[in-house]
Amino acid sequence: MEENKKFFIENKKVWVAGSNGMVGKSIIKLLKRKKCKLIFSDRKDLDLTDQRKVKYWMSKNKPDVIFLAAAKVGGILANKSFPVNFLEENLFINLNIIKNAFINGTEKLIYLGSSCIYPKNIVHSIREEKILSGPLEETNQWYSLAKISGIKLCQAYRRQFDCDFISVMPCNLYGPGDNFNPLNSHVPAALVDRFHEAKINNFEKVKVWGSGKPLREFLYVEDLANACIFLAENYSSEEPINVGTGKEISIKDFALLIKKIVGFRGKIIFDKTKPDGVYKKVLNTEKVNNLGWKPETSLESGLRKYYKWYLENIKDIRR
Repeated sequence: MEENKKFFIENKKVWVAGSNGMVGKSIIKLLKRKKCKLIFSDRKDLDLTDQRKVKYWMSKNKPDVIFLAAAKVGGILANKSFPVNFLEENLFINLNIIKNAFINGTEKLIYLGSSCIYPKNIVHSIREEKILSGPLEETNQWYSLAKISGIKLCQAYRRQFDCDFISVMPCNLYGPGDNFNPLNSHVPAALVDRFHEAKINNFEKVKVWGSGKPLREFLYVEDLANACIFLAENYSSEEPINVGTGKEISIKDFALLIKKIVGFRGKIIFDKTKPDGVYKKVLNTEKVNNLGWKPETSLESGLRKYYKWYLENIKDIRR
């Protein structure tokens, strides 16, 4: 298959699997500006872990393009508590959709992976070829293994059947549509919620998990959505491709930035009895940058938009 051949989404029938999630909603928002036909599946009617239902729905609707953004996701606590759910449900989703994309002649599939697929404790920014080069971080290994299986399944269908299936690896995300459930939210949502609650209740301090020293990279979700559509049209290779800012920030500085944006005036206490996870996780984004894509949203402006959205939707956010 010719690598990086131009693909056009215009006039295609496009399905975003996981359209109710943060990433899915952002992709749909941008796709509505393009001349394509969006098709939707209802979570109530289509359980993506159900092989029979997915097979029937996809044979009936036959999407030309699929953005596979559906996944069971969560933070350290959720992964630690429900390893079977994170491994099984994500394996089922990946197999059901990718297999039926092949069966029904889908022209392009964009699989959304995660930066947690990479080995833990890589000192430098992480290049795509580092996949499967070392042990995974224990706290989310079940989710990571399922995501790696999805990447490998896309590669296998490319090699054996010449399918134009690609894999995109985003860094940590935040933005409108995020999950604020305290049991399975990620760092940005957990901190925004915690600092806001502390502000309105006049708490003297806010507790943050870990030492505050780990380095992370955070991407505004609408930048990822833009990258996914860009890569659908401009990337074709079996190798996964990283999407991120390429800029690192410590959890301490990230917490201080959210504290400033929310307007909390108390202290931050770092709970060192709680796990830090991987010390450093920053993606090397040279490959996607060389294709012509770069993020448009700075961390501070993105977090300000994020907090504004949070305030506007606070009554509807799952707490």
